[in-house]
Amino acid sequence: MVRAPKPKDFPAIHAVEAAAFGREDEALIVENVRAEGAALLELVAEEDGQIVGHILFSRMTTEPTARIAGLGPVAVAPEQQGRGWGEALCRAGIEAMRAQGAAAVVVLGHVDYYPRFGFSRDAARLIASPYAELPAFMAMELTPGALAAPIKIDYPRSFS
Repeated sequence: MVRAPKPKDFPAIHAVEAAAFGREDEALIVENVRAEGAALLELVAEEDGQIVGHILFSRMTTEPTARIAGLGPVAVAPEQQGRGWGEALCRAGIEAMRAQGAAAVVVLGHVDYYPRFGFSRDAARLIASPYAELPAFMAMELTPGALAAPIKIDYPRSFS
């Protein structure tokens, strides 16, 4: 089941993030984004009462102003990977961002994974970002034309 997290889930989210990435960096990013008030959406995957996955969407600062979300990190407990939890979290999160009125979503992620959801380098071609030159930087319009003009995007401070 995919659902919104409760504060009591935060330690389990930290554990899943750290286990999935083999380090605490992403877990600390999640906690810091939450603390700075930049989290737009978090979802968890739960199976048999255990948190097995987590996704975060952050508020991006843009110029000109636009409602653009940053996807990531996405984490699934190592023993649960390959079972569709990451895909379920991504699809539910993207649909929730669309429902909340986000115009676009950007991601810095695996180049073979995120295109299945509609992310592409081409959609990110007019975005100015510290990550814009990386092949892993991709975007997806949720509102047609949202990324048709140049835009500058900055991630929350917690990603620095």
